[in-house]
Amino acid sequence: MNPALIVSVFVVASCGLAYELIMAALASYLLGDSILQFSSIIGVYMFAMGIGAHLTRYISDRDALSRFIDIEILVGIVGGVSALLLFVLFGFSAAPFRSVLYGLVLIIGIITGMELPLVMRVLNLREVEFKEVVSRVLTFDYLGALAVSLLFPLILAPKLGMARSALLFGILNTAVALLTARLFKQELPRYQRLRMRGNIVLLILLLFFCYANHITNKAEQHYFGDPVVFSTASPYQRLVITKWHNDTRLFLNGNLQFSSVDEARYHEALVLPVMEQNPQASRILILGGGDGLAAREVLKYPQVSQITLVDLDASMTRVFRTSAALRELNQNSLNHPKLRIINADAAQWLQHNQEKFDVVIIDFPDPSNFSLGKLYSVPMYRMVARHLNPNGNLVVQSTSPYFAPNAFWCIVNTLEAAGLKTLPFHVYVPSFGEWGYVMANQTGEFLIPDHYRVPTRYLDAETTREMFVFPKDMQRRAVEPNHLNTQKLVEYFEADWRAVMR
Repeated sequence: MNPALIVSVFVVASCGLAYELIMAALASYLLGDSILQFSSIIGVYMFAMGIGAHLTRYISDRDALSRFIDIEILVGIVGGVSALLLFVLFGFSAAPFRSVLYGLVLIIGIITGMELPLVMRVLNLREVEFKEVVSRVLTFDYLGALAVSLLFPLILAPKLGMARSALLFGILNTAVALLTARLFKQELPRYQRLRMRGNIVLLILLLFFCYANHITNKAEQHYFGDPVVFSTASPYQRLVITKWHNDTRLFLNGNLQFSSVDEARYHEALVLPVMEQNPQASRILILGGGDGLAAREVLKYPQVSQITLVDLDASMTRVFRTSAALRELNQNSLNHPKLRIINADAAQWLQHNQEKFDVVIIDFPDPSNFSLGKLYSVPMYRMVARHLNPNGNLVVQSTSPYFAPNAFWCIVNTLEAAGLKTLPFHVYVPSFGEWGYVMANQTGEFLIPDHYRVPTRYLDAETTREMFVFPKDMQRRAVEPNHLNTQKLVEYFEADWRAVMR
């Protein structure tokens, strides 16, 4: 059995899965709802591979080798530029993005579905026993899939980004085509044409690889409007920071997290009312909040002795610890001696840690997918409650009670289903509109502050009093709590925001 073809199988399998993962990850970055994006893209991709495998029946045995090389060149250029094309398309015109995305998935899936059947036929024509062909080809196919499934999230996505990762695999596909053509050139009447075509495609891919970051930065610049001063892709999310005059903005997966113009309203409302519940609160836990802005507000209280900040994404905490402009925004809170940073999954950290806290501040991104929805679930809040001191209090950022009322009141009901007493409130943040929070504890005793022991930029007695009054169009809804096995919160959140977009 020719070792070159077996190596080709390994590379081909790696590339085929890589395109699938890249487009699914890119879709979840740009469209949200990662479960739906991954599920639908995998389904379409597998369906398309079935079509591709079926189409190989119309290729004669005599043409199997040359068609395999043609297909490798074709999937190299289409798959290689796919992520770059999607970035550009989304940046300059979001309307056809979804159609082009699924069109590319269908095309690449059909092409890659033709690869393995053709390899098997090429080997079988060389009088290799059929059972040997099947066992070797499928073994290396699965090994290739395993390799890329580990390399992609751990190394390629964080180091190269989506666009350059896709181009790298396109280069590998084209290299397989050129290597196969060279090894079997005596059997290929069209060898020179195949080699020329492969070299042209390889040159194009290498050129795009060199300029990919420049192109994606231009696309992001157009999409976000304001100048992009920093962007990176971690294993968990795409982080983009823009700046225009005095307005610095943070976007995670394309969703605005804060604007420096009005973030004080959000973070003062999140932190100060709950800190005023207990004048002696000294041990504080912040879940999420990797930008350090919530920690900045906590550090206003001199009695605080220790802040533990648990944020999944080390890229987030690193950039907000090291950037001079961002340190100025969070007043260098992430480098404060009272604060310790733990980069870990909050739920897992709570499960394996026994520490108790006077105040827990939960500042996660909105529950737009199931991986985030679990952080707003009954089991999660029960774990949080176990980490509260007897008179401890917690607060949860809870999306908008005006734009996403079902989601907001679902969070309230979820906290109550976990055995906690709640006090919902809201504040107007110009960048977001009305935004909601829920304070909770074991006793049901809450203090609505009429003054603050620390300096504020927005909150005072009057604005605080208004925060705890819900007008008629934001009244409580009869919704279900969010359990892990149902994830009703994600359903409510998606439905609420879809209604807003109509």
